[in-house]
Amino acid sequence: MDPVARFGALVGRGEPHLDVGALAIAAGAHPGLDPDRWLAELDRLAAAVPDGSGLTGLLESLFEVEGFRGNTEDYYDPRNSLLPHVLRRRTGIPITLAVVAIEVGRRTGVELEGVGMPGHFLVRDKASGVHVDVFGGGRVLDDSDCEQLFRATTGAAAGSVPFHRDLLPRVTHRQILIRMLENLRGVYARRRRPADLEWVLRMRLTFPGPAETAVPLLTDLAEALGAQARWPEAARILRKAAEDTDAPLDAAQRDALRDKARSQLANLN
Repeated sequence: MDPVARFGALVGRGEPHLDVGALAIAAGAHPGLDPDRWLAELDRLAAAVPDGSGLTGLLESLFEVEGFRGNTEDYYDPRNSLLPHVLRRRTGIPITLAVVAIEVGRRTGVELEGVGMPGHFLVRDKASGVHVDVFGGGRVLDDSDCEQLFRATTGAAAGSVPFHRDLLPRVTHRQILIRMLENLRGVYARRRRPADLEWVLRMRLTFPGPAETAVPLLTDLAEALGAQARWPEAARILRKAAEDTDAPLDAAQRDALRDKARSQLANLN
């Protein structure tokens, strides 16, 4: 089974563990990836947390002893979004560092959940409600700290956007995996790496969703295929999207998709 099919089977079974899901994403970049090696590394990190030390011991072990940190030097390095590289290099972006913390916490009895605060991803200790900035070295945040971080990352002024708990929503495992794929989608698009963008988009399309979400993904997939000189395949995807009667598209949008399909085929001339 190829990495995209394997990932689709995994997310099709419901809410997956984050470690398994994140490693399934990483297999898109490294098809020969051995997930057991990296699951064992998470086990090792958990075994190093002192028994009964709770959230404090978990954070000290990961961020002070093991040295996990946010990659402030090259935030958009694709390795920051691939769990094996994060585990090996001890550096990543907020969401992948959150995966490490959540999964090591799960193994040690510390229940953490992802928090999709606008502008910055956090984790929350389910027992105490305490928030943690994993990108900031495992710093524990109170409500005032969360607001300051929100305003610093979004630029929202205090007088224009009130801060409240609704801005600290719990994020499901599936939503975290989607967000990881969207991060990679942006990175590979900026770096003009269509072959990598292809597998990311194919994985992203394994999640069921409304047609208005699928059509832009399919359009981007067609462009990634066209960039690899796979123009007939790109045209088929665009024509299928244009003929999808369930998609909430008007006639002009459908005609635009057909025009893009013809443009892809024109490269064969």
